[in-house]
Amino acid sequence: MTATETTQPGGAEAPKHSGFRGGIDRYFGITQRGSTFGREVRGGLVTFVTMAYIVVLNPIILTSGVDVDGNQLAFPAVSAVTALTAGVMTILFGVVTRLPFAFAAGLGINAFLAFSVVGQVTWPEAMALVVINGLLIVLLAVTGLRRMIFDAVPVELKLAITVGIGLFIAFIGFVNAGFVTSTGEASPPVGLGVGGSVGSVPTLIFVGTLVITGVLVAKQIRGGLLIGLGTGTVVAVIVEAVWHLGAVADGNAGGWSLTVPTLSGAPFALPDLSLIGAVDFDFGRVGMVTVVMLVFTLLFTNFFDAMGTFTGLSREAGLADERGNFPRLKSALVVEGVGAVAGGMTSASSNTVFVESGAGIGEGARTGLANVVTGLVFIAAMFLTPLTQVVPTEVAAAALVVVGAMMMAQVKYIDFSQFNVLLPVFLTVTVMPMTYSIANGIGAGFVAWVLIHALGGKAKQVHWLLWVVALGFVVFFARGPIEAALGVA
Repeated sequence: MTATETTQPGGAEAPKHSGFRGGIDRYFGITQRGSTFGREVRGGLVTFVTMAYIVVLNPIILTSGVDVDGNQLAFPAVSAVTALTAGVMTILFGVVTRLPFAFAAGLGINAFLAFSVVGQVTWPEAMALVVINGLLIVLLAVTGLRRMIFDAVPVELKLAITVGIGLFIAFIGFVNAGFVTSTGEASPPVGLGVGGSVGSVPTLIFVGTLVITGVLVAKQIRGGLLIGLGTGTVVAVIVEAVWHLGAVADGNAGGWSLTVPTLSGAPFALPDLSLIGAVDFDFGRVGMVTVVMLVFTLLFTNFFDAMGTFTGLSREAGLADERGNFPRLKSALVVEGVGAVAGGMTSASSNTVFVESGAGIGEGARTGLANVVTGLVFIAAMFLTPLTQVVPTEVAAAALVVVGAMMMAQVKYIDFSQFNVLLPVFLTVTVMPMTYSIANGIGAGFVAWVLIHALGGKAKQVHWLLWVVALGFVVFFARGPIEAALGVA
């Protein structure tokens, strides 16, 4: 039997391919994995449909952040580099690892950049931190340390981080939509809408979009997030055309908080790629302790989110062995680190594997050819940047809440029967949204885990690497006094 005359599962004779098509089949192992060219193409398209919201959502999150110099990123430029980086990294991952796991800007990391990091540094400096984070991930993957560190952290904390980020992202969505607002009082600090009620048409559209999207996702409609965003946007455009609400920034009470949904100009345009290479490695304005801890937090968030997603997707595709290992694991971890470097260099934020790839796998994708299809469509999306500016923040906020709920689902895998597990997990999950900081949540959980186990007579159960991480977070929490004592600006 030749390489192209393999037998598919069930004993059926596989179709014979020769020439260029046969070479593609052999390279990606399409027939070998029981797939077909048609399934790979359909799977790639479905994956794009379920991920396409990131072209809108990532720029909304990143452009919400104001850096230490008062600068914001431009929406069209962020949208363009988001699509470009996702396309290139998805294709690269598919070609190198031959796996159907697509890439795009990680939601937890972009939120951390926009709402925690840029309050201390400029946007170019923040993206330089992402690049450093990516280089460290590559180094850890090449040396094998990445897997060792992953194994040292208790599974309960890994899951808690995902849940906490989910709550944080949902809280951001509620705030962006005007569903939760500051009261301006010491107690309660926040409240529902305006004066305790949903008081604006844009916020009502957020509620409607959330309901529609939630129903679609609950019914497992492929592309439910994208359909929800599209429906909400159409309604918003019609509402704006009829009532001319305008923007809150222009003095219109009850108007749109960020993007006014109006249709103007051509839907196609050459992508604005001016953000490529906009990085600055001069961190003179912040202390080295701060730089180290910011990089560490980026590294940790990137690190565990990707590892968990890789494991879940490989199992769903039937490509993992009993220990959770899958083909070309080391290459996958290296390329994932390259995604962080690429995301930093383009100002798209760290690119990582997306769990939405599971939709394409459900459609039949089993190889990297599906990634090539997804990546090409992402690149084509760069030329549709004007359309992405039509989506108002209130509509996109609904997707944030839905994605947050999806991440929250991981809580079901945590065993809360022991309080020395319950308290660190609780702190990890709650401190993130309450302090508007992913770093604070991770640190609170790690320090609590080490202290409770150590003082409770279970110090030997704590891996030495976890002690190092917890000590680092103690320094992070005390960095203000430490820097003052050291005379660091």
